[in-house]
Amino acid sequence: MPQLSPGETAPDFTLPTADGASVSLAELRASADKGVVVYFYPAASTPGCTTQACDFRDSLAALQGQGYAVVGVSPDGTDKLARFAEAESLTFPLASDPDHEVIEAWGAWGEKKNYGRTYTGLIRSTVVVDAEGTVTLARYNVKATGHVARLRKDLGID
Repeated sequence: MPQLSPGETAPDFTLPTADGASVSLAELRASADKGVVVYFYPAASTPGCTTQACDFRDSLAALQGQGYAVVGVSPDGTDKLARFAEAESLTFPLASDPDHEVIEAWGAWGEKKNYGRTYTGLIRSTVVVDAEGTVTLARYNVKATGHVARLRKDLGID
């Protein structure tokens, strides 16, 4: 599936979350004045994904204060996400997409290269969707470290 670009309509989704509930893009959009930050990460409790999640946790008040909701999506099961959320005190929803339906629809699944090896997997990505459901920012192949700081700058928070 091709990656999303600004101006496109973001595919809606409803996914199970770490807390045993579910989250939908439509609900998140309704709860946020400016929009939703949807970020895709490969695996909970790995060093890079922990760094990224903790950066989002530490920036959550600023993001919410500017009218943004945050949701993390990974192929991990809800049990693993629950342990991750508890261990790192994450207070935003972590959604499980083990079948990659949403991940693929949002263009975050594809060819990756690591240490000279090519394989298919989750592409670390962040997409911002406005309250109407339109993509306003889409970043693919982002680095775990420093990404949230750049996002804050791009959104005019810093």
